[in-house]
Amino acid sequence: MHGPNFSNLFPSRSSAVIFVSYIALFVNQGILVTASQSEDNKYSFNTVTVVLLTEILKLIVSGCLYCKDNSLKSLVNEVVAGSKVVLLYFVPAFLYCLYNNLAFVNLSKFDPTTYYLLLQFRVVITGVLFQVIFKKYLSRRQWLSLMLLTIGCMVKQVNFSKDDDGNTSEANTVANAKNTSGFDFSINAVFILAQTLCSCLAGVYNEYLLKREDTNVNNIYVQNVIMYLDSIVCNVSVLLFQGELLNAFQVDSLSAVFRLNVIVIMVNNAAIGIVTSFFLKYMNSIIKTFASALELFFTAILSYLLFSIPIYMNTILAIGIVSFAVFMYSQNPVVNLPTTSTSARSSSNSHQESSEDTKRLLMAEEGEIKDQS
Repeated sequence: MHGPNFSNLFPSRSSAVIFVSYIALFVNQGILVTASQSEDNKYSFNTVTVVLLTEILKLIVSGCLYCKDNSLKSLVNEVVAGSKVVLLYFVPAFLYCLYNNLAFVNLSKFDPTTYYLLLQFRVVITGVLFQVIFKKYLSRRQWLSLMLLTIGCMVKQVNFSKDDDGNTSEANTVANAKNTSGFDFSINAVFILAQTLCSCLAGVYNEYLLKREDTNVNNIYVQNVIMYLDSIVCNVSVLLFQGELLNAFQVDSLSAVFRLNVIVIMVNNAAIGIVTSFFLKYMNSIIKTFASALELFFTAILSYLLFSIPIYMNTILAIGIVSFAVFMYSQNPVVNLPTTSTSARSSSNSHQESSEDTKRLLMAEEGEIKDQS
């Protein structure tokens, strides 16, 4: 068995930094949101408002990063010129809007470790979407690693000893009566499945938009600005639908939002949005899925240390299976770098010719190019 192919997982040093940052920020988000809840697992602030302000913060940061080397007028002109992209981005923007708002709902019903484990059901859906949209077909080994990851997530709901059963009530008391055992058939299950689907569809579709050449918008900061403008519209629409639009911006509501712990949540979530765009631009959705799986280790440990949420045998076994799936996939990851020049493509292709699975991907890519011509 060969070791992990780190040259394909991390084509550059910056991609490795993005990978680590992505994991750290998501672990922080689960912990920070859980810490902001009251004893009855409710929030003292309007969560939709927090998501909306986070999108505004992302918009400001992306705009500033673009204007560091360009003018504000140039940014406006690029957004106007990419009016087609503005419409296209409403799809992932709406999905991310649902995802971010459901995150607050689900973290109030599940402890962070269980929450992240259940979200890993997205792996198979992501794999299918990846094949359909990018025509980058997964090998048997890659599918096996995806299935193992899914099985590892399912193991979380299985109790392996009477000890675990006996401690369930104690665990729920310690964890503020949250679901710490896993998936159950309730409205909470519907919400977690909805969030999973939003994650899969938004991630792969966003990657598709970031890497296609016919959008006339190639600057990643401009793409982010467009995404966040659309997200702001979507979140304002949610507040309007709830009848909370005016109430959300009253003094009492805003004072609850502009507290230190909530501001930290918004800043951390804004950083997640920026890092995720770079992740999808320079790597791909499949590696993003496995990065999410690695969050489980740190989330389980921090949840135990900070919230006294027990780590039972099913949790340890689930994380172990997920770890093996990550290692298996790292041996031969799917490579889906941004479209480059012909010479750069040839250089990248020659570097990967030793792998049969990679050859299959290249054949599929050649066929796609012929179809376009």
